Amino acid sequence: MGIFSRTRDIIAANVTDLLDKAEDPAKMIRMIILEMEETLVEVRASAARTIADQKEMRRHINKLEKLQDSWTEKAELALSKDREDLAKAALIERQKAADMVEQLNEEITVLDNALKSSEEDITKLQNKLREARTRQNSVMTRLESANNRTRMREMYTGSKMQDAFSKFDMMEARVDMAEGRAEAAGMGQQKTLEEEIAELRSSEKVEAELEALKRRVGKQEG
Repeated sequence: MGIFSRTRDIIAANVTDLLDKAEDPAKMIRMIILEMEETLVEVRASAARTIADQKEMRRHINKLEKLQDSWTEKAELALSKDREDLAKAALIERQKAADMVEQLNEEITVLDNALKSSEEDITKLQNKLREARTRQNSVMTRLESANNRTRMREMYTGSKMQDAFSKFDMMEARVDMAEGRAEAAGMGQQKTLEEEIAELRSSEKVEAELEALKRRVGKQEG
């Protein structure tokens, strides 16, 4: 069963209220738009049938008007031949055609009013449909934003994130252990001959620079 029972229900509907009361706003707005689109198609189809009926009536009126002219000519012919009885019969047939023309014109007027009403309804339905589609975009944007926030929270607080940081901690601990083993491996080891000679050379350079510095300072003081 549809959300709306007729065109007037859609025109009078408050889309915002319907969405506020809905358990699933996204589903509700899709249903509203679908029913509006279907109703709009039905109203346009009804208007098309009305227009077709009017065209057919106007064609019939055109034939009846020609028939009136024909009966008028026949009445005139009958009178010219002193057949008043035939002339009167022809005029009666002419009047029947005229009455049918009048009746059809009245029906066309009724259909004109119906078409104007349909045109107004179509305009209002289109406005409502635009409103519903705008609301749909808003609902879908809000829903997507809410889903994104939920996914972000799950990412920050979820088990996968915790597992990842736990693995980082384990890797850092392994690196610390490896560095500790490397430093411990060098503790207590004797220096090689080349290392000791290099230290002596470095010490000699420092001593020589120190003596040279002392001489420059002594000269400046003397």
